[in-house]
Amino acid sequence: MSWKDYTGLVTGMVRTGILGYGGGPSVIPLIRYEAVTRYQWVSDEEFGEILAIANALPGPIATKMAAYLGYKTKGVLGAIVSVLAHILPTSIAIIALLGSMYALRESKIVAGMVAAVRPVIFVMLGMMAYEFAKKAWSGLGKTFAILFGVIAFVLLQLLNIHPGIVIAVFLGYGVFHLDLVQRYKSKRSSDKEVS
Repeated sequence: MSWKDYTGLVTGMVRTGILGYGGGPSVIPLIRYEAVTRYQWVSDEEFGEILAIANALPGPIATKMAAYLGYKTKGVLGAIVSVLAHILPTSIAIIALLGSMYALRESKIVAGMVAAVRPVIFVMLGMMAYEFAKKAWSGLGKTFAILFGVIAFVLLQLLNIHPGIVIAVFLGYGVFHLDLVQRYKSKRSSDKEVS
């Protein structure tokens, strides 16, 4: 196997690592674009599942997603290459620019640049939340989507329960829910056959 086989993986992960300014939440839409739209490594539904599992595990979400995508496409070596491609360019850049940052930390231009990026991150997260809500609406139905949204808000914001625990609870319920839906559909189809 030649290194040319890893070109798409390296290119996609380098791009997400370099352009993902602002940490994990800002990188998720970029990784989604590379994995689902550009290279089609995974489907949109599988990406949502990967995101949920990556949120439940400790550590930076972007590196966990890069590792999963690398492993899915090229195995263990792919996971290593993917994570290195994602973190290495920005690690080198941050080390090289650390001295400049200390020299320019009082600059109004730098403060303005940081302030200008925040609305972009907000819009990207809003678009992603809208797309996931739309999928929940169509997949679960209006009633369950609203109910689960309210439950998640109460658990996360009002009761301050750790997001990993909330995600694990919803994943557990998802398995139970899918089983119920399958039983209901099979019962309906058998009732139609009898009548």
